[in-house]
Amino acid sequence: MLLVEDGFAPPAALDCLEDWIRVPAPEEDVQARLDALTLRREVHFPAATPAIDDDGVLRFDEKWVALAPLEARLTSVLLSRFGAVVSRETLIRALWPGRTPGRNALDVHVLRLRRRLSPLGLAIKTVRSRGYLLEASMRRAEVNGA
Repeated sequence: MLLVEDGFAPPAALDCLEDWIRVPAPEEDVQARLDALTLRREVHFPAATPAIDDDGVLRFDEKWVALAPLEARLTSVLLSRFGAVVSRETLIRALWPGRTPGRNALDVHVLRLRRRLSPLGLAIKTVRSRGYLLEASMRRAEVNGA
């Protein structure tokens, strides 16, 4: 958090964990900005990284869920690039090697997996025309007091 005096130009933010406020500023405004920065840090840099074992059990933040074999493969591919986009093509190749499933097959499995991962504080985001991204959900950060 950068405090900027009146008359000076605000800095250009280089990443989501930077912010600024003009001073003097009410304490509650400063605290609101600090809270927002804390929430962003929790979402973008979670303290724990999810892990899946050979039996298809996914663990995250002391919670776990047992996944069906196809769900486990899908999750493993998303975990290999946790916080980054995984293309639809990459996911389809991992789930159905050598086959071409129906157009909506991947979408149906992602929808079901979203429901299974939500209680763990994980979210699968759709990145339009590119693929999917697995990350810690905003709800997780709110529950943890950020």
